[in-house]
Amino acid sequence: MYTAMLGVMVRGIGVTIEKIMKYMEKYMFEFDSEQMSQMIDTYVIPWSINIVMAILIYVIGKIVVGLVINLFGKVMQRSKYDDMLVDFVKAILNAILMLFVIIASLNELGVDTTSLVAILGAAGLAIGLSLQGSLQNFAAGVMLLVFRPFKAGDFVEAGGASGVIKSISIFTTVMTSGDNKEIIIPNGRIYSGNITNYSAKETRRVDMVVGIGYDADLRRAKEVLLEMVAADSRILQDPAPKVAVSELADSSVNFIVRPWVNSADYWGVKFDFTEAVKLRFDEEGISIPFPQMDVHLHKDPE
Repeated sequence: MYTAMLGVMVRGIGVTIEKIMKYMEKYMFEFDSEQMSQMIDTYVIPWSINIVMAILIYVIGKIVVGLVINLFGKVMQRSKYDDMLVDFVKAILNAILMLFVIIASLNELGVDTTSLVAILGAAGLAIGLSLQGSLQNFAAGVMLLVFRPFKAGDFVEAGGASGVIKSISIFTTVMTSGDNKEIIIPNGRIYSGNITNYSAKETRRVDMVVGIGYDADLRRAKEVLLEMVAADSRILQDPAPKVAVSELADSSVNFIVRPWVNSADYWGVKFDFTEAVKLRFDEEGISIPFPQMDVHLHKDPE
């Protein structure tokens, strides 16, 4: 973009030089002091001033834009925004401000910038329509980097997939699944749906259901579950774990067991506790029912 703008500036200067040369060719054999003075007053001095002013506007404008961009970047970094977002916003802001600087320089040379702005606007509209899907992902990426519903290393369910966030870019988010597959999801798909961040909180509640037979000792089963919860050092005592009868089901009496643990211990506690319940109930003689069907056959007398 800057190259095109500078090209327009150079063409403007070229047109001016061409006018001066034509004037000199017309009067090169007829010069007198009055005509020379007229040419200098009409062309050389005004255009020399315009060229110098255009160069000054460009140089000073570029310096000012650099200072503004650096200041803006420091403010965003102090606000703890993502480095990728900071760099991207700085690049966009730099392009917009430099565009204004170049237009101001061209105006000083007398170049009509109205048509140039119209062309740039039409080109921007055409590009926007052709890249509609990409722009949606871009806008969603900016929102994800600004509001940060998750960060690298979090276990997240979003965009129809679940895994550990590996990286967040402007257009896509990369996560690693539990079986070590790399999943690349467009940001628009993530931001337009529900986002479940399992790593957002330091603690989580493990929800488990344990069933016993109707002929089993209910009070003893509850005592055993409470003893097991208290014996596991990974289970937090605040909030207090919950063990209670939740349902009289078709073939079992169901207990809910809801201990609180640190997020990092969630799956370990869930798997270990499930195994320990089966082993302990076998030792205590507490039956764990399973779906079954009694079939009675009646033989008709002959």
